[in-house]
Amino acid sequence: MAGTRPRDLRDLAKVFLRLGLLGFGGPAAVTAMMDEEVVERRRWLTRQQFLDLIGATNLIPGPNATELAIHVGLLRAGWRGLLVAGLCFIVPGAAISGVFAWLYVHYGVLPAVQPILAGIKPAVLSVILAALLRLAGSALRSGPLVLIGAAAAASVLAGVDEVAALFAWALAGTLWLARPQPEQATLVFSWPAAFGLGAVGMPAVAAPAIAPTLWQLGLFFLKVGSVLYGSGYVLIAFIEGGLVTDRHWLTRQQVLDAVAVGQFTPGPFLSTATFIGYLLGGVAGAMVATAAVFLPSFVFVLGLHRVLPRLRESRWSAAFLDAVNAASLGLMAAVAVRMGLTVLVDGRSALIALLALALLLRLQWNAAGVIAACGFLGWAATLMR
Repeated sequence: MAGTRPRDLRDLAKVFLRLGLLGFGGPAAVTAMMDEEVVERRRWLTRQQFLDLIGATNLIPGPNATELAIHVGLLRAGWRGLLVAGLCFIVPGAAISGVFAWLYVHYGVLPAVQPILAGIKPAVLSVILAALLRLAGSALRSGPLVLIGAAAAASVLAGVDEVAALFAWALAGTLWLARPQPEQATLVFSWPAAFGLGAVGMPAVAAPAIAPTLWQLGLFFLKVGSVLYGSGYVLIAFIEGGLVTDRHWLTRQQVLDAVAVGQFTPGPFLSTATFIGYLLGGVAGAMVATAAVFLPSFVFVLGLHRVLPRLRESRWSAAFLDAVNAASLGLMAAVAVRMGLTVLVDGRSALIALLALALLLRLQWNAAGVIAACGFLGWAATLMR
């Protein structure tokens, strides 16, 4: 592990603040941007190390992209790096969600961001495609690994739960890969990718039926952060069941509005907790909900950090990690394909996607810069109508 030099901490803060501000498109997009920053540009990790982190974080509860950020910080600069990377990644999206919650409570409306999203969505598609092309060369380097990734992707696209598909194909792949096999030729495999964001709702707000205490609010989101597996969108099911049906703290319309904010807010989708916390308890509620939902991720990463280096020491554990990496990439591709069906809706979105891909692959632009530029294009296009 690297020392905690001030320069290391400044570099971590710079990288993860940018990702926290421009990380649109959900965990697949943020993972793609993180790969570019920490592997391609700065060489903080090898691609194999980064893939191992992706596979390992898929095995523990919590938001995967956030846990990746925390783990990169820990590897780069110890426990101080863990805090800097994690907080810099989480705070921008949470702060923006808090502002939207204030507007929502006081004025009953959210800002109209749809024109900007019209440019961001196809750019995110291209960012994920570029990352999948990069990651596939390391994760899918043999025929069996290609088949594991393809099977995981096909399972999810067929309706199998993401966590179940991950564990099932990781286990099957381990049994296959750990057996003595003839040497395999290296095979580079690429996935078509697409990714989209949802629309923005803007109805007036109503007060919750029953106001919780800060202690109750914190306990609820601490439990959610401790057991949340798979996509961050699983959070919707917890909120619907726990806050609407069981406790009657929110209405279903408020949950839909909170989800809309999470979709167009950068950074981790779990910053939706900030919005809900503000609705239920003001500024204090927003702070408590945010801290509670993300705290387990820091704990899980600290525990995983002690185990991860040993996973490459034996034939069986190394095979397991290879299988998890391949299955994780398959899940990333499946989610991208499934959600990307809503992105290329017209010629303009297709042109923006092609432009973004050219900027990423041919001109080697930074992913954050591409997303920002395409967001501007989407906004500018509305002015020309």
